[in-house]
Amino acid sequence: MTHLRIREWTIDLRGHGNKRLCRLDTKTVAGLGRVPRLARLMALAIRFDGLLRTGAITDQAELARLGQVSRARISQILNLLHLAPDIQEELLFLPRINQGREPLHLADLQPLCRQWAWRGQRRLWQALLQRTNKSSKTYPE
Repeated sequence: MTHLRIREWTIDLRGHGNKRLCRLDTKTVAGLGRVPRLARLMALAIRFDGLLRTGAITDQAELARLGQVSRARISQILNLLHLAPDIQEELLFLPRINQGREPLHLADLQPLCRQWAWRGQRRLWQALLQRTNKSSKTYPE
């Protein structure tokens, strides 16, 4: 027997004082799981890079102010852009998480971001995946 659950919340769209009521039918997304945080952060890094390149945002300090986070946090997110393109792609398409904690965190990737040679990044990435696959069953091999 399935139960239909509806979630409601109010979203303030860019401070215009215009509030809208949105609904999410959890029945349609029940079996899909959640998108891993690292996938969302990778997408955010790409978005931030686009905003900086086009000049829509002047610098990282402005990003931090707008996002109400520290400049250090913006740097951590933008560091993901230093990863090899194939690693970035793998991050974007990490499998959804149905339950439990995520085995990979942004802090796990920072040593890879400091490695400038993509070959070295790939070696560290494979070691990280092997280490997390042994300790967790969330991300399949």
